[in-house]
Amino acid sequence: MFELVEPIATVTFSEVVNEAFLALGMRNYWDGYFAGRAAPLGLAPAEVVHAVFYNFADGEVARHIPWVWGKVTPQEAIAVRERGSAAALRQMIGELADSPGLVRAADVATRAAVSAPTQGRALYAGLRALEVPEEPVARLWHAATLLREHRGDGHNAALLAHGIGGTEAHVLLALSLGMKAEEFGRIHHLPTAQLAAVVDGLRGRGLVDAAGGFTDAGRTTKERIEALTDELAAPAYGVLSADELDELAAGLEPIAAAVRAFDN
Repeated sequence: MFELVEPIATVTFSEVVNEAFLALGMRNYWDGYFAGRAAPLGLAPAEVVHAVFYNFADGEVARHIPWVWGKVTPQEAIAVRERGSAAALRQMIGELADSPGLVRAADVATRAAVSAPTQGRALYAGLRALEVPEEPVARLWHAATLLREHRGDGHNAALLAHGIGGTEAHVLLALSLGMKAEEFGRIHHLPTAQLAAVVDGLRGRGLVDAAGGFTDAGRTTKERIEALTDELAAPAYGVLSADELDELAAGLEPIAAAVRAFDN
């Protein structure tokens, strides 16, 4: 389900949405990113957004929050994000946007997306408080976003349970992809000494070897985190029968495939 939901939810980080935020006076992509994604939290200070998002380096959130709220309100950002994301998804999937299969997938996905408990999941809870869009493409994107952030909140809990910080999580992901930490897009911009200190900390815990790659313990830790993330994501789908879950997967597959093909 992660592989099917993720492409649909992340159309919100596409150029269509970025341009919509730039038109409101955002200075760059990341202004729009933080305005849109943090908006369900209201006027939360940078410290709170940093804690909820978890994996940004110290100071990164504060470069955008609260500055963006001088250009757009959280309510406006939610509306811009929804409109832009629906438009981007419609553009990417073509004729599928008007298909009965999409309407059914949106309905089933929404049932799952609004069914999970919110306790301990701040970003998911904020999204749950929003009105579900009526238009099917927007409703599908909204449901996918709920499911994504529900999983993300659980992933952060799994990282915490294993003592892995936000930047450390990016390092482990980079290594799992066969990349060095300094090559990975989300952290390659960090000062060399800062990133080296993070890697050294993981090496001191026996998770990274002398060459900067995974140790067996590091790989095992990453696998345990992913398994716990899956386990914590499962309650969102508990409301669906096995047949409905199969139906949802089948309905999402062509939509997710079209998004991936468009991006490539």
